[in-house]
Amino acid sequence: MKIWCCLCFTEDDEFEDCDTMKEGIPVIEGDPEGNIENSEDVEMQLGLSLDLFRSRDTADEVESFRSLEDMIAMRAPLVDNNSGEAAPAARRVTKCGPLIRGPRRYEGESSSSVVGGGSSGGSSSAIDDLQHKRAKVLASPKFYYSAAMSSDAGSSSSSADRDYNIVWNKGGDDNSFDSNGGKDDGDENGTPKVEDLEVRMDLTDDLLHMVFSFLDYVNLCRAAMVCRQWRSASAHEDFWRCLNFESRKISVEQFEDVCHRYPNATEVNIFGAPAIHLLVMRAISSLRNLEALTLGRGQLGDTFFHALADCQLLKSLVVNDSTLGNGIQEIPINHDQLRHLELIKCRVMRVSIRCPQLQQLSLKRSNMAQAVLNCPLLCLLDIASCHKLSDAAIRLAATSCPLLESLDMSNCSCVSDETLREIALNCANLHILNSSYCPNISLESVRLPMLTVLKLHSCEGITSASMAAISHSYMLEVLELDNCNLLTSVSLELPLLQIIRLVHCRKFADLNLQTTKLSSITVSNCGALHRINIISSYLQKLSLQKQENLTTLALQCQDLQEVDLTDCESLTNSICEVFSDGGGCPMLKSLVLDNCESLGVITQVGELWGFDGGKAWVRSSYFGQGLTTVQFFSTSLVGLSLVGCRAITSLELKCPCLEKVYLDGCDHLERASFSPVALQSLNLGICPKLNTLSIEALHMVVLELKGCGVLSEASINCPLLTSLDASFCSQLKDDCLSATTSSCPLIESLILMSCPSVGSDGLYSLRSLPNLTMLDLSYTFLTNLQPIFESCSQLKFYGSYAALFLASFLIFPLFWKVLKLQACKYLADSSLEPLYKEGSLPALQELDLSYGTLCQSAIEELLAYCTHLTHVSLNGCINMHDLNWGSTGGLPFEPPSVYSSYANFSHENIHGSAEQRNRLLQNLNCVGCQNIRKVLIPPQARCFHLSSLNLSLSGNLKEVDVACFNLCFLNLSNCISLEILKLACPKLTSLFLQSCNIDEEAVETAISQCSMLETLDVRFCPKICSISMGRLRAACPSLKRIFSSLTP
Repeated sequence: MKIWCCLCFTEDDEFEDCDTMKEGIPVIEGDPEGNIENSEDVEMQLGLSLDLFRSRDTADEVESFRSLEDMIAMRAPLVDNNSGEAAPAARRVTKCGPLIRGPRRYEGESSSSVVGGGSSGGSSSAIDDLQHKRAKVLASPKFYYSAAMSSDAGSSSSSADRDYNIVWNKGGDDNSFDSNGGKDDGDENGTPKVEDLEVRMDLTDDLLHMVFSFLDYVNLCRAAMVCRQWRSASAHEDFWRCLNFESRKISVEQFEDVCHRYPNATEVNIFGAPAIHLLVMRAISSLRNLEALTLGRGQLGDTFFHALADCQLLKSLVVNDSTLGNGIQEIPINHDQLRHLELIKCRVMRVSIRCPQLQQLSLKRSNMAQAVLNCPLLCLLDIASCHKLSDAAIRLAATSCPLLESLDMSNCSCVSDETLREIALNCANLHILNSSYCPNISLESVRLPMLTVLKLHSCEGITSASMAAISHSYMLEVLELDNCNLLTSVSLELPLLQIIRLVHCRKFADLNLQTTKLSSITVSNCGALHRINIISSYLQKLSLQKQENLTTLALQCQDLQEVDLTDCESLTNSICEVFSDGGGCPMLKSLVLDNCESLGVITQVGELWGFDGGKAWVRSSYFGQGLTTVQFFSTSLVGLSLVGCRAITSLELKCPCLEKVYLDGCDHLERASFSPVALQSLNLGICPKLNTLSIEALHMVVLELKGCGVLSEASINCPLLTSLDASFCSQLKDDCLSATTSSCPLIESLILMSCPSVGSDGLYSLRSLPNLTMLDLSYTFLTNLQPIFESCSQLKFYGSYAALFLASFLIFPLFWKVLKLQACKYLADSSLEPLYKEGSLPALQELDLSYGTLCQSAIEELLAYCTHLTHVSLNGCINMHDLNWGSTGGLPFEPPSVYSSYANFSHENIHGSAEQRNRLLQNLNCVGCQNIRKVLIPPQARCFHLSSLNLSLSGNLKEVDVACFNLCFLNLSNCISLEILKLACPKLTSLFLQSCNIDEEAVETAISQCSMLETLDVRFCPKICSISMGRLRAACPSLKRIFSSLTP
């Protein structure tokens, strides 16, 4: 067999091979010239063409490949062997040699003869061996294509002895070849260097065979286009045992030619091909080793079935969606070796099958009226959806197969209990039975003792009386009873049952299963189900979702680990008895009781009474029905979900292994006890009626009580707790806070926002928290902060030198200290004096005084002396009039000098005398300060670390004069009175002036001093129009984004 590749021929070989191709390739229908470039029809190039298997999207790849061939060919200086002149252009285009080809010798050529400048010193065996090696790819991006010429002028080699080589140019010289085609850096005889000869890879035919065994047909055809060796290797018959022409347009002549090329093929698939009868007759006559045959979508004459006997090795026959014979005659199928037969969706009146070795037979969805079987070894029979088969025909077909193990007769509406009884008597080995959608069967008086799988979907005759017959199938492992609408109860004791399904059984009310190996149970949408009793030693997961009437659940499942009772609204107090220690589920880890809104009682109070032989004895007592109390004691429970259980008012959990609990939507919960538990985090912020809380969790780290507005009693014993959010707990008292800080000494973040009941006594207890780094007392009624300063006395640095050291060197602080005092409107003006007069909280870095009532002088003193602060928020401070850091006013700074340029930021100015301390301030927020009119921050303010300044929504702000070396972000949005803007901020990248009534010239002058500005927002600025954007970009060339409203 030849697999053609236009890059794999010598000059004269190509003429001969092209003729051979046109003679050997069948002409494609509609293309009398035999054009091999048509990708829409079946081509017989390569024996099996690449276009026959590839998708339409890959056609462009082949065109690109051919374009590369033409490009290489046109660059090649082909030299005529006799005249020494270059070949014609047309000849150069149509003929090209291999991409990389080494020298080789031919018959009649002396050992010193060299092809393409080959070395005469190489051994003949080494050169011959190079013919079977794949070329290496060199790293150089340039190559030259040259004609190979014999060095012997008197050589008798013909033009067919010439090869073309792609020789890689490593020197980069465009004239690397002399006029004779030899390489200019070789020796005087034109012999190339040794490294130019050793450009092939040691890839033997055996190795190629092994690699190609992993390729499909498409990739095999592509590999055949690489070189001669790959072409030969890809054509090996081992790769073409299966001829797959499914849904391909292939003619009879083409298919016959393929069969002649591959006479040892064992599998043929012509499903969806045109004229399947003619094609299959050619396959039967040509392929004597045929073992598997697949065909369909057409008409098969009776001659095909008579000719099947000629395929003596045939083992599998699949016919799909076909008309057999003329549709009304009997079709005989006789074959001595056939083992697998499928006649799916076939149109035939009667079929007679005599196959003594047949083991599997499928007649699914065929409209035959009768099937006569003579298959003594048949073990699998599928007659599903054969609606025209009568009850007698099904009985005759099934009972004629004594070794039958699997029978599928679903959707055969004529099947009766009488047929099942006959099958049970004659097919003693029947293991699998699918009688779904058979409305006439009830299984009464039917005994199938060896049955392992029984499927009875939508069988209207199945009732509770049918369970007596099923109980005799003591080998049953799988039982499916979906959509059995007359079934009211299931009571089975089957020792081997593993899987049971009960879905959409409308009248099903009672389930009683006693099977030790049950591993999967699916019960869903059974609206009448109210009682379940399951005994199993292998069941690990139980899901009973949306069983609205389920009231009683009894489980004895030693390995049960997950239970989901979502939307089971009628559960009663007996449910917790099942999930407690000693209640039948000792390994339970996850319990979901979501949306059980009508859950009246889940009552179980467990008390550890003692230990005996490693067992824990529990004394339990139960309250009457109607209570809304959840009380669990379980040593194995890890996760509990009570989402949406709105009726629960009391929750008590004694689960030492409990790690996760979800209480979303339990908005009527009043009392909660978690003691002991293994929780690491707990969120009770969605329980607004919670008033009593007790927690004992040795591993808890995060506790959120946000929004528990009536919580008055809380006992929290969490020694590892680091974060406590008690915001909006308006009833939280000082004694509760003191007890919490004493039992949780590792708290780092404490949020007491809107806790008005917390007073001085509670704040003094903060001295028990040495790791406290964040305290939020916003929206409280504090009048002074002395308890806080005294409680944190351990954080003070005694002595002015220590304070100076801290302020000077803690640019990257070791501790992050945060104090939030938002809307503390009762604080006196002198309440913050200990911060800068007494050295309190020297590690404090973030201070939030937003919406407070401190006077102007108190704010100025705080900003002047607390130089260690890094983040300050003064949002909405109505008493703040100016932010002027250029006046002397008792501040430790000299009067500001006149500055107008970046030159003021000299080394001497930045690193001034040690007597003036640098501010560590990084972020300053003064949003919504309506009374502020002027902001002045000169270089003398020493704000060398200020990077963000937000003055938005300051409606009366008129003048901003800022000179900060490291300022990156400045927001002046909605400062509608802004008129003067002076900036000396060389590192400013973002400036927001949205809705500011500022002139265009002021903006242009301001941004001219900002050499790194990238974003400018001037939207809704009435004095700046869109035509001014060019001037702004010219003033600041670094601008990348300007946001404007585009008003003229």
